[in-house]
Amino acid sequence: MKARFLWRSFRARYRDEVAELASIRRYIRPGDTVCDIGANKGEFIYWMSRWAGGHGSVVAFEPQEELALYLRGICCGLGLSNVTVEAKAVGSHTGAATLYVPGEAGNSPGASLKSGLSEREACRKVPVPIITLDDYFRLDTNVRVLKIDVEGAEGSVFEGARRILREQSPLLVFECENRHLESGDVWDVFRCLFELGYDGKFVCGRKLRPLSEFDASVHQKQTGDRFWDRKDYYNNFVFRKKA
Repeated sequence: MKARFLWRSFRARYRDEVAELASIRRYIRPGDTVCDIGANKGEFIYWMSRWAGGHGSVVAFEPQEELALYLRGICCGLGLSNVTVEAKAVGSHTGAATLYVPGEAGNSPGASLKSGLSEREACRKVPVPIITLDDYFRLDTNVRVLKIDVEGAEGSVFEGARRILREQSPLLVFECENRHLESGDVWDVFRCLFELGYDGKFVCGRKLRPLSEFDASVHQKQTGDRFWDRKDYYNNFVFRKKA
């Protein structure tokens, strides 16, 4: 289990999420607090834990209980003592929510808080606790990085973190796709961040390109089988506060 976790972590760092993790590495400092929201199997956690150091902390939110238990066991086994795994969803309110999980059993990387998922494929409805980042973190916590992969609920995450985004200005590394949004498009999400003083780039292979060059009709074209797996399909973004 440990070997598989480390293999996924190194594959992310040096093959699959090169630009995303390089951006985090440049931004994070020892002692920082960083978040992995929608941690899934945790390929970002290993690196975040190392870079935050012993005086820093990593908070991983994963609402699928089975995955959260797996991550806790892995972090304990590898001695990643600065990692806290919360079996909670993150959104625009604190309380309870329904997680839509594709398939008849087990966990899924495609689980979403958005009910529209259940209209596209068979899903189980799983009740989960949900919290806002503004409620979770104390006012004096320096939240330095937010990595977000929440299958269409990223706007809700940002809405529930407006204080942190205004006052702490964390780096944002997130997935955003028109196919997951129930209304509007990715630019509606981007505009909310623009209003908070952010500017962004999109991940193109192993490089970052200016957001002004992003065209969803081209870069997230929804034609053909499994269109999201095409090499010219881009859905990851890196935003930071303007200087």
